[in-house]
Amino acid sequence: MRLQLARLDLTTPTDADVVVDIDFSGISSGTERLLWTGKMPMFPGMGYPLVPGYESIGVVREAGAASGRRVGESVFVPGANCYGAVKGLFGGASQTIVVPGQRVLPCPANLGERGVLLALAATAYHTAHPQGHAAQHPDLIIGHGILGRLQARIALAMGASAPVVWETNAERRDGAVGYTVVDGAADARRDYRSICDCSGDPSILDTLIQRLAPGGEIVLAGFYSAPLSFAFPPAFMREARIRIAAQFLPSDLAACLDLITTGRLSLDGLLTHRVDAAQASAAYETAFTDPSCLKMVLDWRQLS
Repeated sequence: MRLQLARLDLTTPTDADVVVDIDFSGISSGTERLLWTGKMPMFPGMGYPLVPGYESIGVVREAGAASGRRVGESVFVPGANCYGAVKGLFGGASQTIVVPGQRVLPCPANLGERGVLLALAATAYHTAHPQGHAAQHPDLIIGHGILGRLQARIALAMGASAPVVWETNAERRDGAVGYTVVDGAADARRDYRSICDCSGDPSILDTLIQRLAPGGEIVLAGFYSAPLSFAFPPAFMREARIRIAAQFLPSDLAACLDLITTGRLSLDGLLTHRVDAAQASAAYETAFTDPSCLKMVLDWRQLS
């Protein structure tokens, strides 16, 4: 796929909309990588050309009378679809955005660029708080990327036991506070009650099923571009459960914002790269190919 920065006409805002000037947006190394490589599975709303991004933070420039927001408010924007014939999937990587006021989340201005992490934090929170069910924090997390780190931090913030995290890349085993990161090959445990996979590896289920306690659960938190399969007998013997964590809900965003503003959840040390939005093409390549890049942030403030 080809990525470029271009000017697009925006949808005319209604009374229910806000116009937001974006300060920062994050690049997702999971879903957006699939868009970049052309491997994103087809689903309703999918298509090219598109504007990616669902991790934006900015300031309300205009607020419609029925938007519920006010001019000057700092808000998190989980994407937009305001580009006419160009699809908004997910529509957050833009200097200016038109979006319904009910879709944005007010947040403290002092969050700054760390505010782009709200979407990932909400995703991590949602994996352990499925709608309509009791919370189930993982005791094993697969992958010490940014999603795995947020899951571990949220578990500790919520008073759960410290999880174990598997990470095959030695460069990414640093940075753990209050939990342990190991190479899965060196871990002999086979009694994990809840395993959360953040790797997006469609071939991993057989390995994880072997590590479950009887009646244990595997939560699929990655985005998988190929079909998943597993051998039935080991799963049968353990009476394994497999759950898919879908997209975060507004309630997940609000819960994470509360954890952050009350000081229980730290976002420090998670943003590793930041570049001007004018260099977006190079930034996306770095985000997807450099293992030292936990999170790439685009800075839209100086774009003319």
